[in-house]
Amino acid sequence: MSEPSTFDVVILGGGSGGYATALRAAQLDLSVALIEKDKLGGTCLHRGCIPTKALLHAGEVADQTRDAGHFGIKAELIGVDMAGVNSYKDGVVAKLYKGLQGLVKSAKITYVEGAGKLVGPTTVEVDGRRYTGRNVVLATGSYSRTLPGLELDGRRVISSEHALNLDRVPASAIVLGGGVIGVEFASAWRSLGAEVTIVEALPRLVAAEDEEVSKAVERAFRKRGIGFKTGKPFEKVEQTDSGVRVTIAGGETLEAELLLVAVGRGPTTANLGYEEHGITMERGFVITDERLRTSVPNVYAVGDIVPGLQLAHRGFQQGIFVAEEIAGKQPAVIDEAGIPRVTYSDPEVASMGLTEAKAKEQYGADKVQAYNYNLGGNGKSQILRTQGFIKLVRVADGPVVGVHMVGARVGELIGEAQLIYNWEAYPAEVAQLVHAHPTQNEALGEAHLALAGKPLHAHA
Repeated sequence: MSEPSTFDVVILGGGSGGYATALRAAQLDLSVALIEKDKLGGTCLHRGCIPTKALLHAGEVADQTRDAGHFGIKAELIGVDMAGVNSYKDGVVAKLYKGLQGLVKSAKITYVEGAGKLVGPTTVEVDGRRYTGRNVVLATGSYSRTLPGLELDGRRVISSEHALNLDRVPASAIVLGGGVIGVEFASAWRSLGAEVTIVEALPRLVAAEDEEVSKAVERAFRKRGIGFKTGKPFEKVEQTDSGVRVTIAGGETLEAELLLVAVGRGPTTANLGYEEHGITMERGFVITDERLRTSVPNVYAVGDIVPGLQLAHRGFQQGIFVAEEIAGKQPAVIDEAGIPRVTYSDPEVASMGLTEAKAKEQYGADKVQAYNYNLGGNGKSQILRTQGFIKLVRVADGPVVGVHMVGARVGELIGEAQLIYNWEAYPAEVAQLVHAHPTQNEALGEAHLALAGKPLHAHA
């Protein structure tokens, strides 16, 4: 029996946003066609979030082995077997990929392998076959950007995708870009033994985060021996006998085995028929309203092609939202500031809501209070030998509008931080909750106790 060609929903792209749309739509008894040119799961599963975090964890194990003596454990790091690291990393990806394939198959979604293109307002063509949707969802994801005139050769000048497939730990590396991707790779490579220098045009690392968080990351990186040049735009790269020579603003040159270009990700929208069929675009991004509707009726967009945070969990949530919107469930609009952000470097960075500067801009400097709880007062953090803090930003006599954390494992605390922000909790309301001792989660409670005017293991 041939598969149908008309569906309730046709989804172009099987990454985080696309497959979440498909799974939720199928749950709501809609007929679904999911089209993907590469592998189900997209960049996040195969070339982004998952393998990168596996690499970072391998680096964490290396660091723990080096530091074992601090805990009275006799251990020695003999070396890094990159083939073994890659085998571990690829095994994690393979297991998740198999599970995802099973989910899509059991949901009775029509999965189409091939490069799709919009050939009509609600029609996608794949290898000569057309799939028409009563609704179409565009979810074609993103690619690693570079700078004008800076060519990636995959050997000495590489992207994050190339970096994940290296068969060795580079002896030295220059990382162009001090945002999330650049900081994570610099952290992982340093843990595995590389000499690393970050070059960032903006005045500080992880510049989208609260300024105090950036300063804490920079202090930790100096201590770890990770070099960085901030406020120094890239000028050029040249090949040398042993690697690359990079020139930055002011004429300063840096040399290393390779250059990782980590200057962000661009939307994958070129030559897919979007503009030709009336979809409003801006700098390659698909423009939508707050309900993720494009300028063409019954065509939606989700994930990295929609302006905003390029995060897998944003794509998941947008996919669920669009499926429910199509099914007439009238879901609540997603608050972009209510999306958690985590950078998985050492130390980790996790944040919710507004930075102190943004809060002052929005509410006025005299209407904003901030409190910084140092992890030095947290028992579990001392056990882990980590430094850092939890910073709360609140509206005076109002709710908490920002939670900013830096330190080992703080990414695992973002769940409660998300509830605090999204439920517009007041410090006194969080302060009355019981947080288990000794945990790092307890530090969130301590910070709120202090901001509520009753500090326990902290000074007001």
